[in-house]
Amino acid sequence: MSKELLKGNVALAEAAVRAGCQAYFGYPITPQTELLEHMAKRMVELDRAFLQAESEVAAINMVYGAAAAGVRVMTSSSSPGISLMQEGFSYIAGSEVPAVIIDVMRGGPGLGNIQPSQADYNQVTKTAGHGDFHPIVLAPATVQEAIDLTMLAFDLADQYHTLVFVIADGAIGQMMEPAELPPMRELSARPSWALTGAVGRKPNLVNSLYMGADGLEELNLRLQDKLAAIQQNEVRYEAHLVEDAEIVLVAFGTAARVAKTAVQHLRREGMPIGLFRPITLWPFPEEELRAVAEKTGALLVVEMNAGQMLQDVQRIVGRDLPVEFLGRMGGQIPLPEEVETAARALYGRVLAQAPVFGNR
Repeated sequence: MSKELLKGNVALAEAAVRAGCQAYFGYPITPQTELLEHMAKRMVELDRAFLQAESEVAAINMVYGAAAAGVRVMTSSSSPGISLMQEGFSYIAGSEVPAVIIDVMRGGPGLGNIQPSQADYNQVTKTAGHGDFHPIVLAPATVQEAIDLTMLAFDLADQYHTLVFVIADGAIGQMMEPAELPPMRELSARPSWALTGAVGRKPNLVNSLYMGADGLEELNLRLQDKLAAIQQNEVRYEAHLVEDAEIVLVAFGTAARVAKTAVQHLRREGMPIGLFRPITLWPFPEEELRAVAEKTGALLVVEMNAGQMLQDVQRIVGRDLPVEFLGRMGGQIPLPEEVETAARALYGRVLAQAPVFGNR
């Protein structure tokens, strides 16, 4: 198949269609509205379910209902809309039904603006609803990866009966890049656990309400076992030029694109610098980052927020390794020159303390 020039939001939507998404419910919010618009056209063309809900709260509860009916279902939104969906996320997790959520992040807090941001990191990896659960969180850095990870998201949701987020900041949603779309998949058959009217069979039950503590603890223990299996099997990351790196940048999404450009520039200057890019923000590639950290002099975390992933990085590598931060907020994207300046300064400090921090 040949590549075509695709806008990120359109690529995300078409990937969902080709992954066999049978129902989409959403509400328009910039900078992801083109995604909803593409789904409105394509789902109707294919005689699948599309509905523009009256609110994000309504949309996520429609997703919950369709997921319980055993169809591949998705919604998409941006940061304030994702906030409104939190209760529905928790119900879906507690009911153990599969669903895919695309979050094209924008600046915050509050209504913020429509510029690209990564300020939803904590919202999707730590607090996607009340209770003890995590969704799988996939973070593409290119339009092609947005397509590939959306296809993967539906498979993982079905495999683990869980929520899967694909999170891209507004820059990825709005940019255009050459990318290759996969062939159309056949629609999945309804699974045996689905709610289909109980004609000729014993009724199924999809539920997240357990009035007794024993029953709810049993559910939570099962969820924790599932999360442990996901952590064991579904970690994804990119390690770029880290083998000999004295400084390793840690970044995801658009910030990682900027960081990789900085790495290329600094490598040409002879500076031993690399990039570690988490692709799964949950499960986070903890052991893989720890292994990289053991062989380097310092880490520089680059994000489009005030340092949300930074907290995870610091926890993972401990206090012995210098970890510094470069962040832009409010919809600002860091420039490669900013990253290069911060990396040079950090490298100078590492060299000054070489007996302590050298390439270990």
